[in-house]
Amino acid sequence: MTSTVPTALQSYDKLLIGGRWTDPAGDEVIEVVSPITEEVLATVPEATTADVDKAVAAARKAFDEGPWPRLTAAERAEYLTRVGAEVAKRFDSMAEAFTAEIGAPAAASTAFHNNAIKMWGDASTLHERFDFEEEREWEGGHGTVVREPVGVVATIIPWNGPVATASLKIGPALAAGCTVVLKPAPEGPVSTMLLAEALEAAGLPEGVVSVLPGGREVGEHLVTHPSVDKVAFTGSTAAGRRIMSLCGDRIARVTLELGGKSAGIIADDIALDQVFPDLAFAGIGHSGQVCAAITRVLVPRDRQDEVVETMKTIFESVSIGDPRDESTVLGPLAAERQRTRVLDYIEIGKAEGARLVTGGGRPDGLERGWYVQPTLFADVTPDMRIAQEEIFGPVVVVIPFDSIDEAVDIANGTDYGLSGAVYARDAALAEKVARRVRTGQISINSWDMCVVQPFGGYKQSGLGREGNVEGLSAYLETKLIQKPA
Repeated sequence: MTSTVPTALQSYDKLLIGGRWTDPAGDEVIEVVSPITEEVLATVPEATTADVDKAVAAARKAFDEGPWPRLTAAERAEYLTRVGAEVAKRFDSMAEAFTAEIGAPAAASTAFHNNAIKMWGDASTLHERFDFEEEREWEGGHGTVVREPVGVVATIIPWNGPVATASLKIGPALAAGCTVVLKPAPEGPVSTMLLAEALEAAGLPEGVVSVLPGGREVGEHLVTHPSVDKVAFTGSTAAGRRIMSLCGDRIARVTLELGGKSAGIIADDIALDQVFPDLAFAGIGHSGQVCAAITRVLVPRDRQDEVVETMKTIFESVSIGDPRDESTVLGPLAAERQRTRVLDYIEIGKAEGARLVTGGGRPDGLERGWYVQPTLFADVTPDMRIAQEEIFGPVVVVIPFDSIDEAVDIANGTDYGLSGAVYARDAALAEKVARRVRTGQISINSWDMCVVQPFGGYKQSGLGREGNVEGLSAYLETKLIQKPA
């Protein structure tokens, strides 16, 4: 094994509250359990509702009385540039922590943290391509449209890419002039605490940022706090539905980036060597623990066998094992309950009558750790649960179609609409299909998540957009100042 990833991680005994390292109100800790060895790697304080109250009070005071929202956008951008530089300094430590606590192989961990740096760079330049004020004239009047920060923002993120997801939210929120309380998930909080170190080192004014790892009770207290003006959440659709209902009680602003069941459509005119292995890894990369993963492969019926055999060969060639080994392509799932969920869905697929082509269980020789083989189902119908519900594991289903119109209907035939891909030699056909699929991002003859352009979902994949000026707009309120003639 070739590895530089530590077998233990740095523990923390303080929380970042208002930009200052502070003793937690309680004495409970979160044990960070390795998905590789099932051993405890580190501990961090588990935030309490009292810590939330303290952090929100600091954020409220910083917004209402402090300098942050009153700085120019260019002045705030200087701080964001410093945050990006501090993240870059901790790149290796963050990547190593992510591998150790979540099980992401080096390639996935590197990609996530490269994206985080891109996000801070993008946030620091938003003011150069966005007008915070605009003069307007209309019949009988004129005035100024002013875009002002929404206020105190509660940011809640999942475990599958915490530093990148936090950066995608916090950067634009700070660029807008908001203050932020971040609650990372209790699974894998160490890399986020390293982000807290970067935020503290950047020297943001007091009260502007807090980082409070914690569970559901802490999250709900934060979401329902009367001093929080906006909630930005990434996670499951079920959790997003709950958060939206809580925000609705007091009409708090909310952005939701939720689940996905994205489709990759293969036309009948393209050679498979132009489709794979790109499309295969779009479904199983990071062990399928990506909201935008392409987990439904839609193929002309007379090409299904060809596609299935190609994907089977790719899946069975993937190196599965300890993500600290540089040769590993797929590591474990992040948590034992996650592995159980994925294995349950595989049994559901078999019971529904789908054909299990390869995978379906724990890899041989890996008795410890939360591993699942890359799993491929064929002869799947669009109404099967494995074709409708987000599994969040390395499970891909192949669905045959008889016409491109039917393929579009199948792609649109779930509650989700987050990502997607179209593979066709005919460029005009590919774009026509891409425009018909109701999804937030879609790629042609490739697949990627673009994090510096608008990202978000249709339907139950969420509300609002993150990335670029669209992401900035989510943290602003619009005011019209009417002026006398």
